Amino acid sequence: MASSIELICVGNELLIGKIVNTNAQWLAKRIITLGLNTQRITIIGDNVDAISTALQEAIQRNPSFIITTGGLGPTFDDKTLEGIAKALERKLETHDQALKMVREKYRQYVKEGRMEKVELTPHRVKMAKLPKGAEPLFNPVGTAPGVIIKHNDTTIIALPGVPSEMKAIFEESVALMLKQVAGNVTFFETSLYVTGIGESTVAPLIDRVMHDNPYVYIKSHPKGEERIPHLELHLSTTAENSGLAKKRVSRALIQLSDIVQANGGKLKPHKVKP
Repeated sequence: MASSIELICVGNELLIGKIVNTNAQWLAKRIITLGLNTQRITIIGDNVDAISTALQEAIQRNPSFIITTGGLGPTFDDKTLEGIAKALERKLETHDQALKMVREKYRQYVKEGRMEKVELTPHRVKMAKLPKGAEPLFNPVGTAPGVIIKHNDTTIIALPGVPSEMKAIFEESVALMLKQVAGNVTFFETSLYVTGIGESTVAPLIDRVMHDNPYVYIKSHPKGEERIPHLELHLSTTAENSGLAKKRVSRALIQLSDIVQANGGKLKPHKVKP
């Protein structure tokens, strides 16, 4: 896959183990199903210099997209846009459309009885201050807009850290964009569940099948104790169309099943994930 993506997840809470980084897991899974490849996931704290440095390093690797999560809110530690602006050497400016989005959200909250009046405090206006040249992405769930900005050949997309907001903006404004870049490329995966054979025994068998099926990636995942081997063998590929992807995986699956059983393994029903 020619187009690749890097994820930069921002938040001290991720670094101290308070919050599990489910955003990265969800995005990586969603990105591969769209036909693109996540080549790196970076986690950093709420620090402008750290955000700027991580972004600059990612840009040097020339990915098609860099997606950040977290740090778009109104509080003092929401510093992602400041970090992006520093990395790109651009000024932060109040964006009229972004400010309108924020204002409309607070008007909605007033109508719903969640607030008494609309007041655009400096902390709320902060969510509409974007790096020069950036555009806001509508947030269907929360207040802070997402942000998109082009830098040379890389598109940078900043999403909120709240999972429901991140997912909503991604599905509404980002998924189609990524799919258009991927074209007809399709991801296909399946799993083979094996008992009675250890991972060290399976390893050379996987090597042989991958050698014979160079477009299929096979990864073993131990599911039980070593004295009672239970493995998930995960097969995946990407191809120009779904038919070719399924054909590749099916061929590798048949070969792997045969070779595992010939070496004493027992198969359990496998799950196909389109």
